[in-house]
Amino acid sequence: MNTEHPVVYFDGMCLLCTGAVQFILKRDTRKRFRFASLQGEAGRNLLLKEGIPSASPDSFLLEWRGRVYQRSDAALLVCKLLGKGWLFLYGLIILPRFLRDGMYAWVALNRYRWFGKHQECWMPPYDWKERFIN
Repeated sequence: MNTEHPVVYFDGMCLLCTGAVQFILKRDTRKRFRFASLQGEAGRNLLLKEGIPSASPDSFLLEWRGRVYQRSDAALLVCKLLGKGWLFLYGLIILPRFLRDGMYAWVALNRYRWFGKHQECWMPPYDWKERFIN
């Protein structure tokens, strides 16, 4: 998908991930972001294109301007794109990637245990539906 809108791909079963999506939606006053669950068609297609195993995908990917960002790069770029006070978090990009991604991997590995899991893929409320891809 090639769009001017940044697209966040997330684990629709993960409470932390769907909470992050809701966080972005509430703060994205310009309505720039679009969203797709990794369990949906667009998410599965992206995983296949990027060679990421669907059995253990990253819980959060960002596609923007023809590139796919993963792990801490994706999360920090979202902060940068949100702007305002969230821009300062992007400063963490100066940390070595192995440190940032190590922390990211630790949280991702434990996310279901710490935050829980939906029984079915999360569906957005009606007023946010137009921001979601299949």
